[in-house]
Amino acid sequence: MLSRVMLVPSRLAIINALTGEGAMSIRALSRRVERPYQAVYRDIQMLLATGVIGLDDKGKLAFPYDEVRFNFSVSGGGFS
Repeated sequence: MLSRVMLVPSRLAIINALTGEGAMSIRALSRRVERPYQAVYRDIQMLLATGVIGLDDKGKLAFPYDEVRFNFSVSGGGFS
């Protein structure tokens, strides 16, 4: 499931924009990735639901990592 959530270019762009930046509002993030607020909001809801990102004590998006590495394989049956 996580690979299907993450292997969407718009969500990877969100992770890239948050990496190493500290807490950020959805509005600031939508400006950073140059996408409409509602589209970013939908992607954020999916990333929050799967635990990829979180919220800080002020309700801002939190992704406290300086680097992200993905390790997955692809086979005839799909991703694993």
